Amino acid sequence: MPVISETDLFMKITEALFAGSSTRISEKPKQKFPEFAFIGRSNVGKSSLINMLADQKKLAMTSSKPGKTRLVNHFLMNRQWYLVDLPGYGYAKLSQTGKKKIEQIIRTYINLSEELVMLFVLIDSRHDIGAIDMDFLIELGESRIPFAIIFTKGDKLSKTALQKQIERNCAQILEKWEEMPPYFVSSSENRMGKEEILDYIGDVLEKIQEESQEES
Repeated sequence: MPVISETDLFMKITEALFAGSSTRISEKPKQKFPEFAFIGRSNVGKSSLINMLADQKKLAMTSSKPGKTRLVNHFLMNRQWYLVDLPGYGYAKLSQTGKKKIEQIIRTYINLSEELVMLFVLIDSRHDIGAIDMDFLIELGESRIPFAIIFTKGDKLSKTALQKQIERNCAQILEKWEEMPPYFVSSSENRMGKEEILDYIGDVLEKIQEESQEES
């Protein structure tokens, strides 16, 4: 794993480059960097969030039609880490064959990518956590995949309603977990949560650097 420069605090993305698309681990970019992947149900606002984090309008493809992302897309951030855009899950209009193909792509990446250090699971902040999302979170826990949660579209509710909904969602999760995984509330419209998410990524990268130095 490359050593991360101490001079870059990772609080701001100054460069974001498309590094390639894949459906297999063997097709990933050959240059290895820590990977932070983003996933969620179709139409949860994943592409808009990625564009907001990167300060670009068209880094990730956005669409009013769910299920637009069908590949694993790598974006090299600051030439030091990858932001990985994964296909959405739970898209009802896909054929059974199409669903199984995407599920296989997702599971293969999550379970076999040695560079994956954190998976961000996006959940719509306006609603209770659905069975599909909860089942996915439980699967991650059973597979010991490190993950954090991003509640999206935080601008769509009033401050009070948003707080109550997040509390309900946390209570749902605590029925299955002893403690809450890291979580954030975001909005691609007003940039809510941007600094907190990037700071968290920076913290994880600093830990990787410290571990790398201890080993060397």
